[in-house]
Amino acid sequence: MVSIPWADSYMGQIRELAGDRVLMFIAARAVLRDDRGRVLLIQRSDNGHWALPAGAMELGESITQCAIREVQEETGLNAHRVTPYAMYSGADYTYTNMWGHTYQHFVTGFRVDEWDGELQRVTDESLDAMWFDPADPPFPIPGTVQRTLDDLAEFERTGRLVMK
Repeated sequence: MVSIPWADSYMGQIRELAGDRVLMFIAARAVLRDDRGRVLLIQRSDNGHWALPAGAMELGESITQCAIREVQEETGLNAHRVTPYAMYSGADYTYTNMWGHTYQHFVTGFRVDEWDGELQRVTDESLDAMWFDPADPPFPIPGTVQRTLDDLAEFERTGRLVMK
């Protein structure tokens, strides 16, 4: 699967029209774990930070389809079964990126329960991809990774959707 160039993506087109206005950013974030409990992280091609596979939803796509597509685009792996476990929204999830664009995020966290394929360490959207022990993550890594893993642990402990 080839990634959609930013300018052709829904968010890229909306950003072009909206200029500097704060935009809503609907996205999915995925957690994949191997049989040893390690977490798959990608090194993003835009800023070099390590992160979970994630990205914006495109028109005509469900949030579940978004999660599955982002996993495939950023890792080459095929997610077959995913479980939503967290939703993040509100003013606390407003960010300005390195290009000076501000977005209020609405992100759904997904646990990837079933997947297959060969890991592609380098893709159009990632410089590298590797499995890491959650207690020993690489650097640089945003705080959202640990918060996301903590929320997954809460979901698995309680069975309740985490809402923030």
